[in-house]
Amino acid sequence: MNVTVCQLPDEPEAFHQQWEMLISHVHDNKSNLVLLPEMPFSPWFALNDNFTTSQWDVAVQDHEVWLEKLSELTPAEVISSRPVNHSSGRLNEGFRWDEKNGYQPVHHKYFLPNEQGFWEASWYDHGDGSFDVEEMGQTLVGLQICTELWSLETSRFYGRSGAHIIANPRATEAATNDKWLVGGRAVSIVSGAYCLSSNRYGNPNEDVHFGGLAWITGPDGEVLATTSKNQPFITMEIDLKQADEAKSTYPRYAINT
Repeated sequence: MNVTVCQLPDEPEAFHQQWEMLISHVHDNKSNLVLLPEMPFSPWFALNDNFTTSQWDVAVQDHEVWLEKLSELTPAEVISSRPVNHSSGRLNEGFRWDEKNGYQPVHHKYFLPNEQGFWEASWYDHGDGSFDVEEMGQTLVGLQICTELWSLETSRFYGRSGAHIIANPRATEAATNDKWLVGGRAVSIVSGAYCLSSNRYGNPNEDVHFGGLAWITGPDGEVLATTSKNQPFITMEIDLKQADEAKSTYPRYAINT
């Protein structure tokens, strides 16, 4: 199958321009699956720890509006996350979308940072900690939203559950790009799955510089593709059989029994 990862700007006008380019890229490359960054359809609101209802509501509404535009990427399926108001509180909801079934929630982000530029626990609540593999046709997909990447126990669970792909939409800084790529490789190594990650880029303020660097890593942790400023989208064909076969090779057979 053909999968697409991307780095998209935080600034709204630049985002609109890149979106049009992404549509063309996805169609030209006949992508089956597109992974967008974490909560991509509004500027990053967790820059400070002063929660405001008005700013939260704007972000929720921005994402509601942009959900209508996901059809522009068809026939590809789409994975990302968005802010939502839920009966259990304010949440960061991971979702999948396709032309046939429309919007489907997957899970709510559970592991939340709370520090300079990333005051997420001050803005929304922890999810219930459930992580389930999604069946997307013949493809089994696990979702780990940004910081959840570092829960390798979750990655191992997905591997034991037969996941072919672990999707990681994120919002991370340029200064930590190397560390995050190591994390993506580790996710693949412990799960035997491809790891796809898409990220924001740009400077919403003087303290935060989103780093881009979307990636695709193979079932043994090999780096297959990364994005850059000059190549913000990458589509490549992956072989799901390689992910199936990797489950029975080292170290998976030893740690995922």
